Amino acid sequence: MTTDNAMTTDRDGAGEHLSTRPDPIPDTPERTRHAVRGYHEARFRGDATAAAAYLGEPFRFQSPFITSDDRTGHLATLPEFVSIVTGVDLISELYGEAEATLVYDVHTATPAGTQRTAEHFRLDGGVITSIMLLFDTAPWQPMREWIEP
Repeated sequence: MTTDNAMTTDRDGAGEHLSTRPDPIPDTPERTRHAVRGYHEARFRGDATAAAAYLGEPFRFQSPFITSDDRTGHLATLPEFVSIVTGVDLISELYGEAEATLVYDVHTATPAGTQRTAEHFRLDGGVITSIMLLFDTAPWQPMREWIEP
């Protein structure tokens, strides 16, 4: 008899116990890349439903202007954001077992123009649990009232 919730099998009374519960899938750079790129592409397509599939709970988003402690709040601003984006050029992507960093230029139809951006992701179990967005806020200051909730 086991003390955890795993089911076991006793083969021929020999006392061999085999767990039937699968081991958790380990975080790998490939799994991290799949989640981060999937989220990134869905986000810039404006597909909040697809982007949400890559976000876990709990979730935290931080940027120079906006902080959100849940994925619903984070994705609520997606349609407005995507409406000003005219293009995205990915410059660099770095993937680890449970973290990633993307560096890209966001081209906007605003006075800010093109914004160099870095985004750092933390993952747990293959889903994104936090995003920290970094960029120079100076070009956005005249539009601050429009940006902040």
